[in-house]
Amino acid sequence: MIVAEDHNKAKEMQELEKQWHSMVRSLHSNSNVVAFMNSRVGQYLDDHPFLALSLLVFIAVSALPVAFFLIFIVATAIMACIGVIVMEVVVVAIGGITLLCVLCGLGALSLGVSGILSVCYVAVSTLVNYWCASRGQIRKQEVNISLPQKNAPVLDPSASNGKNE
Repeated sequence: MIVAEDHNKAKEMQELEKQWHSMVRSLHSNSNVVAFMNSRVGQYLDDHPFLALSLLVFIAVSALPVAFFLIFIVATAIMACIGVIVMEVVVVAIGGITLLCVLCGLGALSLGVSGILSVCYVAVSTLVNYWCASRGQIRKQEVNISLPQKNAPVLDPSASNGKNE
């Protein structure tokens, strides 16, 4: 039974080895890999396998921190945009409310000033009408008093000069 298990493990290892070799062949037949391996960097790494393995491990290990850093940058940029939008909305809302309060105050002030000016206009026009009416009555009284004296001689020297000529 132990021999059968060892034989099954050996077959599995051979299958894995075949799969590995086919994957390596497909990788080496890729045009991008061939171009990289023909470059100076690819040939240098082919001559120094320890350095190539170290570089591969470094790239694999640093992928996660770099990904977290890029996610942090994107999240920070999104939060900054959202924060700017929120702040803009708050500032515009406060400005709008302030403008509304100022306009309501100016409306109340204009109503008060209009009321005061209307009262002043009515008072001044009433006084002017009263003054004009009282002056008119005084003139009528003067005219009534002077009507009976119309037959009296004129005391004005210029009027007498005109009559004598």
